[in-house]
This record gives sequence, structure tokens and C-alpha cells, in this order.
Amino acid sequence: MNFVNIEAAEVPVRETRLGSITGFEGTAGELVRCARSGQLQDTARSFSQCMGCSSINAFCQLSMIQDAVVINHAPVGCAGDFFTFNFVYRVGQMERKLPPVIGRYFSTNLEEQDTIFGAAQKLAETVRAVYERVRPNAIFITTSCASGIIGDDVEGVANDLTEELGIPVVACFCEGFKSKIWTTGFDSAYHSIVRKIVKPPVKKSNKVNIVNFWGSHIFDELLGRLGYEANYIIPFSTIAQLEKLSEAAATIQICPTLGTYIGAALEQVYGVPEIKAPPAYGLSGTDNWLRELGRVLEREQAVEAIIAEEHERIKPQLAKYREKLKGKTAYLTAGAAHGHALIAVLRELGLTVQGAAIFHHDPIYDNGDTTSDALAHSVNTYGDIANYNVCSKQAFELVNILNRIKPDIMIARHGGMTLWGAKLGIPTLLIGDEQFGFGYQGLLNYAERILETLDNREFVTNLAKHSTMPYTKWWLEQNPFAFLRGDTDE
Repeated sequence: MNFVNIEAAEVPVRETRLGSITGFEGTAGELVRCARSGQLQDTARSFSQCMGCSSINAFCQLSMIQDAVVINHAPVGCAGDFFTFNFVYRVGQMERKLPPVIGRYFSTNLEEQDTIFGAAQKLAETVRAVYERVRPNAIFITTSCASGIIGDDVEGVANDLTEELGIPVVACFCEGFKSKIWTTGFDSAYHSIVRKIVKPPVKKSNKVNIVNFWGSHIFDELLGRLGYEANYIIPFSTIAQLEKLSEAAATIQICPTLGTYIGAALEQVYGVPEIKAPPAYGLSGTDNWLRELGRVLEREQAVEAIIAEEHERIKPQLAKYREKLKGKTAYLTAGAAHGHALIAVLRELGLTVQGAAIFHHDPIYDNGDTTSDALAHSVNTYGDIANYNVCSKQAFELVNILNRIKPDIMIARHGGMTLWGAKLGIPTLLIGDEQFGFGYQGLLNYAERILETLDNREFVTNLAKHSTMPYTKWWLEQNPFAFLRGDTDE
């Protein structure tokens, strides 16, 4: 199965390319069975409180390429994303001891007359002005709902200016209205990189591509022991580094939701093997992932030695943590692949996972290989999960469910969701570093933080006493999924 076509200017959205959905309620096992049998259907909501935008996810990746600039072909309001990622970019620079450089982001500032008469010329003038001011090694143009609706020929402008300026000027089509799956923006960014930046390999290297957000460099020691070097992408890469992605020995994804497209693209177009096992979360998941890594890199014996060493190192402490967490219940909310990984971590630690609110679901990834299915791995390894909700960040459903099941702890991946557990007096743990729970040490990391959170519940207890909830008693008494099925009659 081949989902990648780098000849096309745009990557198809996940709904049509992968069959991804944003609406489901039931058990995790039911969702896996529906996906496997080809019976998975999205369920629309008659009321929706919020929605993610593909544009911000494309910008998330492209904005942190060190020697490139991003031009947002959009009204100036869409530039609200700039501040968030400039802050993250500066923090990442400090952590990596890079020179302090402000992110170089620009807007074409589309106005009413541009939507009537077109703004292709305005875009071209902006690109030329940015080039003269900054002299970057590449320019990415991200599209918006406005530029998509008026039909500007962004690809044509980019191609003409590539020839004129002598650097890659790359169109990234990420209009928010095209997809309900916010992670389509990642695919758009990676599609533009593979199409216009990555070059055919000259010679193979001992580097392994690590597709990540901006987390810690946890792969250096592991890959060093195997005789390889970690190449962390996309944030904080240079254009010269990205040009050589095709020369890598393999590609690792810290999160398949993030990296499904570029992993498959590098394999299908340039023959760089993708590590297709679900990410290394939990004992079983880490064992499987390491063995797949060893197979691809031809280091099976070295990997078996690492597995044996790590089991011996962590099992005594893990047993103590399991005893302390025995009988505790948890609910989690996160993006798809990372949420599935956290389910494995929590179940491995002995907690009962009472449910999950996962932002979307991909029935298959771009590699077409069912062994990559992290949710199926969790269900097959640890058993089914009740109260499984695919929710596209719908807070009103989350609050209703939490109010009903009242778990001992809520685990969240995104900051905007944490306050709801706290307002209900539920201890809530937010881990921003997606690599915090990775591998054997990740189990111990999460166990320690969960115990700390459970032991310090006084704050959320007091907060619940003195805070108000925007949702009425009427709503909290409804079926949490009343609007997922249709308008409630009550």
C-alpha cells in the first residue's frame, strides 16, 4: 500500500487518505475491530465546542527549521500562532546552547480587497522582500482558509520564485477548513519538505532519523551503543541536514501521529526503512520496539543484551511502584498515538484505566502496516479499555465523563485539558515532554510523577471547593455523547 505521491502539490487529508475519524464512543477493542474489518465510520456531532487547525501544526514544524523562514499567506489574525512557537523556539535554543535567534515568521496580511482581486502578486512581493531582508536558505509558504478559498496559485508563485531567487521556495497547503483532523498539518509540512528539500542519497550514513517535537535527546546513548548516531528532526534542523534525510540508515518516530507521513515517504521514495513497531512504551512495547530496531539495524544480539540489562535494572523498582499504585484508577486525554502509548504505561504500572478521550483515530498509518497500530497493541497486551472516546478536544464531553467516573488521577498531554480535572477535585498530571515516558526508564519516570501527584491533592481539593464550572447541572446529567449521536431531546 502506497499513500505517498511527491509529484502532487498537496497531500490528501487524513480523512480520505487514511480513513481517520474524530467521533467515536465505545470500547477501545470495538474501535480496533471496526478499523480492522473496514467498518469504521466517523460520527458527526450536532454540537461542537472547538476544533484544531491544520495550519498551526504545519507551522509547528516548519517554524523551527533554523535557517528557513515561514510566510503565512493569510489575514494577520492567523499570525497569532507566531508568538507561541517563537517562545518554544527560544526555549529550545537555550536547551541546546544554540545562538539566540528570534523566529523568522511573516504574514502577507490578506485584506478584504485581496480576497476580491486575488493576492498572488502580493505574495510574490512579500517573498522577495523577506528574501532581501533575511537571506534564508529556504522559504516556506503556508496557506490559510482565506488564500485557499480565493484560489491563489501559491504553487506557481513558489516555483517561479525558486528559479528567480536560487533557493527553495516551497508551498505548504494546510488550509484549516479542509480537514477535521488537525494532524493533517504535520503531513502537509513533511510533504513539502520531502518534495522540495530532501535530495536523493549520495551515500548512506550511520545516522538514524528521529522524528520528534522538541523533546529531550534520549536516543543518543542507545544508538551510540549500536554504532549509530541520532539525527533529530524536524525542529532545530538546518536545510542542509534535511537535504540528507534520504541517506539515513532508518527512521524512528517518537509519535506516529506526528511522523506517520514522513516515515513512510522516506521509505517509499528513498528506501530509508521505518521502524514500524509501536513506540517503546511499557515493558512489552519497549521489548518489541527494540527488537524491531535491532532487526532493521542488524544489531539483534546487542539489543537482546540491552533488554536483559534494562529488565534487571528496573524490575525491582517497578515492583515497588506497582504495589503502591495497586487499585488506583486513571483517565487520560491526549492525541492519538501518544494517548495509546500512555494507556500501555498506565496499565503496566498496575493502574486501572477507566477510559480515554483521544483527539482523533487513524485506522492505519501511511506505511499500511497493521503492526504499527499502538491501540491494538495495548488492547491485545493488556485487555480492553471501556469509556473510549474519540473526541477532537471536546471539553464538554470530557467534563461529563470525569464527573461520572471520578478517577483517582487524570493524565493529560495538552495543557488546555488539565483544568477540567482540577476543577472537579481530581489530581491531574500534565507531561509536556513526549519522550518522558519512552522506554524502560519512562515507566519509572511516570510512576514517580503519578505518586507525587496523588500525594499532593490538597491544591485540587481546595480549587474544587472555590471554583465554578461553566457546564450546567442539566448537561452533567445527560449522556456524555448525546450530541455525538444527535440533538438531545431532553
